[in-house]
Amino acid sequence: MSSVDYRWRYQDADGRELAGPDARFADQAEAESWFGEQWTDLLAQGVHQVTLLRGEAEVYGPMSLHPADS
Repeated sequence: MSSVDYRWRYQDADGRELAGPDARFADQAEAESWFGEQWTDLLAQGVHQVTLLRGEAEVYGPMSLHPADS
């Protein structure tokens, strides 16, 4: 049985893909926990939105890193 990793796709304000940490996770909860700790650093590095992927399939996103009131 093979497992499929979860990972994040990083994008700029125009939706273009950006390089970012090549972190891979065994499950969605682990990926989301990591993101919860890293999102402010990602925003400071120019990432404006992310999409959670399982393999190459989108789980959800794109999700903005900016607060809803900005």
